Amino acid sequence: MKILFSFLLLLSLVSCIEISDDITIKNDGSGTFRYKINLSESLVKVNSILALDSLNGKPVPSKAEISAKINEFVRLLDAQSGITNVLVEENYTDYIFKFSCDFTNIKQLQDAIRLTIEQITNEKYPVGAEQYWLSWDGTTLVRTIPAYFTQQIKNFKFEDDEKLKTGVYASITRFERPVASFENKLGALSKNQMSVLVRTNTFDLKNNQHLLDNTIVLTPR
Repeated sequence: MKILFSFLLLLSLVSCIEISDDITIKNDGSGTFRYKINLSESLVKVNSILALDSLNGKPVPSKAEISAKINEFVRLLDAQSGITNVLVEENYTDYIFKFSCDFTNIKQLQDAIRLTIEQITNEKYPVGAEQYWLSWDGTTLVRTIPAYFTQQIKNFKFEDDEKLKTGVYASITRFERPVASFENKLGALSKNQMSVLVRTNTFDLKNNQHLLDNTIVLTPR
């Protein structure tokens, strides 16, 4: 538990950060989820932080401790129903972390991530529809951020909020057939019309997590 909070502390002190989530949803509802954190533009800052034993009264995790917690997450997630091919890449030279997994359906993906986090943190998330951030009926994908998570992010203190404007968050949603429409004004449709990119800076996202909300409608089969 302390390692997780310490890792979040580390991220909060790094302003130049690139984060991306990339989800592919097939017509049958199965797909692949990818997540990436890139701290390569803040190497000096990250190395200086990791060289400390503690910061602001909180312990700074070692690379070994970070790796152990990541591997624990992978092990627990891989054991969840409907989840396969869980992979993680840890690059402690450039500080780039990549995660991916395949899922049977959207609900199982969300349940698996929630249960895994609960097991690691020993904290229960609110039960009910509000715990889900994705819904899919075969034609329409609705993405939103549960109120529980938005409040957690708002309460998290960053070293310099203004510097977060140099950070980037990109969210990509891919499909097996063309997109007919989408609601997010920050969204951009790919040339093949089968994926939508929503891109913003981490400062704006911290202040309004709903910038990633979207409703995407596909063309009929």
